[in-house]
Amino acid sequence: MERYPSKDIRNVIFVSHSGSGKTSLIEALLFDSKMTTRLGKISEGNTHSDYNSDEIERKISISSKFLHLIWKNTRVHILDTPGYADFVGDVIAPMRAADAAVLIVETVHGIEVGTERVWGLLEDSAIPRIIFLNKLDKENASFENTLEAIRERFGRQCVALNCPVGEQLSFKSVENVLAKGGKLKEDLLDAVVETDDSLTEKYLEGKELSPDEITKALKAACISGKIVPVFCGSAVQNIGVQELLDGIVDLLPSPADRQAVEGVNPKTKEAVSRSPVEDGPFSAFIFKDIFDPYVGHLTLFRVYSGAVESNSGFYNSSRDLKERIGQIYILQGKEQIPVQKAAAGDIAAVAKLKDTHNNDTVCDDKNPVVFTPTGFPEPCISNSVKPKTRQDEEKIMAALTRLVSEDPTFRISRDEQTHELVISGMGDLHLDVMLDRMKKRFGVEVEVGVPKVPYKETIKKTVKVQGKFKRQSGGRGQYGDCWLELEPLPHGKAFEFVDKVVGGAIPRQYIPSVEKGVKDAMTKGFLAGYPVVDVRVTVYDGSFHEVDSSDMAFQIAGSMAFKNGQEQASPVLLEPVMSVEIIVPNDYLGQITGDINSRRGRIMGIEGRGKQEYVKALIPLAEMFKYATELRSMTGGRGSYSMKFDHYEEVPAKITQGIVAGAKKATEEAGANHGHEHHK
Repeated sequence: MERYPSKDIRNVIFVSHSGSGKTSLIEALLFDSKMTTRLGKISEGNTHSDYNSDEIERKISISSKFLHLIWKNTRVHILDTPGYADFVGDVIAPMRAADAAVLIVETVHGIEVGTERVWGLLEDSAIPRIIFLNKLDKENASFENTLEAIRERFGRQCVALNCPVGEQLSFKSVENVLAKGGKLKEDLLDAVVETDDSLTEKYLEGKELSPDEITKALKAACISGKIVPVFCGSAVQNIGVQELLDGIVDLLPSPADRQAVEGVNPKTKEAVSRSPVEDGPFSAFIFKDIFDPYVGHLTLFRVYSGAVESNSGFYNSSRDLKERIGQIYILQGKEQIPVQKAAAGDIAAVAKLKDTHNNDTVCDDKNPVVFTPTGFPEPCISNSVKPKTRQDEEKIMAALTRLVSEDPTFRISRDEQTHELVISGMGDLHLDVMLDRMKKRFGVEVEVGVPKVPYKETIKKTVKVQGKFKRQSGGRGQYGDCWLELEPLPHGKAFEFVDKVVGGAIPRQYIPSVEKGVKDAMTKGFLAGYPVVDVRVTVYDGSFHEVDSSDMAFQIAGSMAFKNGQEQASPVLLEPVMSVEIIVPNDYLGQITGDINSRRGRIMGIEGRGKQEYVKALIPLAEMFKYATELRSMTGGRGSYSMKFDHYEEVPAKITQGIVAGAKKATEEAGANHGHEHHK
């Protein structure tokens, strides 16, 4: 397959709220550019981008897909992403490889929670974009209302380039706003001339602007983000799709239009940048690992500069190791098309790398660079999992490790206190899909339990306390003695250790041992065994023994002092409080606010937008475990929510008692089981 130079490539990520028609739109784009001979349908499970069995079954996109097409002698890489909030990791990861975006908004429901979420992500990454208004053939679709809502919500820089002829059932084509005239043409011209001084003069003098001048200024304004062009149509009816293809090629930036990417030289720690040129030193960023029943293990990378050949190698600067690589591919859904090389601007894949993973930088070892890793949101929901059989016990970790390397928003951890294996993700659906994959791909069945809330502990008052460890055993004894002051720190300040020992009361070399002992004791708090945070510990006095003092003795002394101190310093439990945004139709507002109060939540604001109410609230995580299901049943499936961690807050005393009792019981049971194991 022939290579296209950087200026003839477009790397475009497709984003939207779920159900807006991304998958169908991509089918139409592939069909119109003659990459396929048939239009796949989601209902028939034969689309090019939803090819995994779980996607066909659920009729939704779950993971991002990579396709390409050729249009007007330009190669367009399409990064198709899932719309559900649960799979936001698969929007954030490919965003690193994109230079531009198409945001799809469907015109029946207009702007939804997912639309706002992805708009926010595009804004954060400053990605130039086009909006496509879809489903204009559907009953109740409205071009005007949706366009107005977009301009109100996202800004007046969003301007229509084409508009529908006919609407709903009579919708049959789209026409260019410049040809049609009227208010839409005025809005467009006003927006364009504002971005270009030479055009402003011409326009004010009443001179006609040529289509070429407008397109040129539009492209510059689109690349700089000053204008967001809006196209419209219907993916399923294949109307307005070719106009969108023209827009992608004519208005969106190529990799060559991109500014240099900043990184750091790992050897010298100096800032370096890489310009998107083919003859520079090779550098690329690994943005996705795929383990797929169809495609095996593939590593996807975006080349920022230089070029790399098939069957050569590169240097992984994130892990300081060299990798051999085999054939380079570009992807067309589940098919792999071999290419000889990948150069600046390309998105490509290689199979079976030894030790190169998501978020790594690869480059030329003579010119090393490391790019900033992508940040992913923290998982907000967890389940405990237990293998159903002994055989599954060994397989379970292998399966989970595989899934984690594929999806950075999916985490596994073992609870130190309860020894539970905990899986965490972005929502019910996310965890469902992961458990499903474990079963189908790896043949591992697990029992799922309600997870534990990650409580923490802290103290409320300042205390001074001694920790003295003295043991005499035969010849040599153990002796360590320290005085600590424990004081509360503001929330979020974690831990500070201060050394105020004077006159050698404790020899210098033992101070780090005291700190180590304190840190050790902090991993299991006094109240319920949760980690202790927001404490300043000052060691200010102590004593030692010429012969019997040791690192170990001072470590134990530090640990003892902290435990005793925490008990005396009014220990309290802290719980994670989530910032929750709930979007419901107006009729359900009363029910939702009542429900938030019953969950110990605080409403921070309510904003009506059209027929929807946007409710912002702070709610303890402990009260949110079954929320997805409960919100669905409260609103007949029409409510949606997203949540992220906000802060830790003190747990009310009444609730603390229950948690402490529960922790005691769990520890006793774990101890009993442990004893039981030993007796076998």
